Amino acid sequence: MKKTIITLVLTCAFTTPALFAQTANTATEQTGSTSAHSAKMTQHWVNYLTTVLSLTSAQQTQVTNIISTAATSKSSASSSMKTARTALQNAIHSNDAAAMEQAANSMSSLIARNMLAHAKVEAAIYQVLSPEQQTKMAQLETERGHHGGHGFGAGF
Repeated sequence: MKKTIITLVLTCAFTTPALFAQTANTATEQTGSTSAHSAKMTQHWVNYLTTVLSLTSAQQTQVTNIISTAATSKSSASSSMKTARTALQNAIHSNDAAAMEQAANSMSSLIARNMLAHAKVEAAIYQVLSPEQQTKMAQLETERGHHGGHGFGAGF
């Protein structure tokens, strides 16, 4: 049990920073508008997918809507993760094993929900694609998987 908790805490400790990683632009945009950053990232992914999959304008609109909807729910999940991480840090500082376990379980649940949401976005985009584009996307996913990637849309 103790080994499982330690493994979970270490896993969360190493994966959580990736969930909250920010570019220099993100930090400056937070003083302005996070929705502007979200729109910029959405456009980045639509441009990328358009380039590699030759999306039509109708597909671009559909993909934009899919990613934009996902980005809205991702912001609330990020807030929940920050709260859980704070709870974990507080539990560590007070040496409260029960609170550490509760915070770690909360974080693992949030990570699982994030992974599921990401999978649903990929599935929704996949359904918009033609059979040829689906084949190309599968090929890209395989190539990225060999280089440590997390799927074709790891950034949204």
